[in-house]
Amino acid sequence: MYKEPIFLKPVFQERIWGGEKLHKLYDYDIPNDKTGEAWVISAHPNGPSVITNGPLAGKTLADAWNEHGELFNKQAGNDETYPLLVKILDANDDLSVQVHPNDAFALEVEGQPYGKTECWYVLSAEQDAKLILGHHAKSAQELADMMDNGEWDALLQHIPVQAGDFIYVPSGTIHAIGKGIVILETQQSSDITYRVYDYDRVDANGQKRELHMDRAKQVTTIPHNGVAINQQKEIIGDLTIKKLVEEKYFTVCHWQLNGKVTQTLTEDFLQVSVIEGNAVIKVDGNSFHIEKGSHFILPNGMKEYEINGEAEFIVSRV
Repeated sequence: MYKEPIFLKPVFQERIWGGEKLHKLYDYDIPNDKTGEAWVISAHPNGPSVITNGPLAGKTLADAWNEHGELFNKQAGNDETYPLLVKILDANDDLSVQVHPNDAFALEVEGQPYGKTECWYVLSAEQDAKLILGHHAKSAQELADMMDNGEWDALLQHIPVQAGDFIYVPSGTIHAIGKGIVILETQQSSDITYRVYDYDRVDANGQKRELHMDRAKQVTTIPHNGVAINQQKEIIGDLTIKKLVEEKYFTVCHWQLNGKVTQTLTEDFLQVSVIEGNAVIKVDGNSFHIEKGSHFILPNGMKEYEINGEAEFIVSRV
């Protein structure tokens, strides 16, 4: 059905901590100066991406998944929802401290098919930018006591970041993206967030956002253990592939292209985000220009493709 990439239009989400960098960095037509997220590859009902080319132009990625499973090598009778979601986040202010459940908790308590394991590639970061990853509590009781008493400085682990850093965030990990950081996030297709601490901020109506302390205490991994990830590098002609993470839910790679490469699609499908530069992708005799801010899927059955240019990509698959 498709012998070409499936290009997708971002869906923008307003956030209390959002800003304008999605326009400044990617020239996106954002709706306002509090735009915190661009859902760039999404079939989630809270923000499904719209296909912009080919026979399914105007349809959503969810439509394609449900009605044309052959594009993803989805087996007949497979009623699972699309498994992944890719976002770009602009943290113009600190995000709330939060935690996400695993699949079992999400299904049992929220009635949702997926929990939320995620990972971040830092696209840009202001000087001295930091994020929160993990906690210092040694037991469930200590975690509960520190949360109830608001001992956030003692509880939370802060780490400095810069552009090019990669962070893996399994479900159960307390975390928060800090002010001045823009990330590309690859995650399970889930929108379940348990907010732990929100700096006592109020919204435009003077209301504090809801916290979810009880459920956060239930799903947080104790003690926090950093996950070692085995990153590997492979060079194929003018393309350098760095595998950032290969875990249960997704494999994510960074591609650096300086010239031309011909590849064969062996995966069910690939999700591709262009994070720097521009290039031309050629498929079945047709050429498509891609540039920083482009997002697309290489569908099943596309087979061989050629990319020519100077560009960086984040590429993910199930």
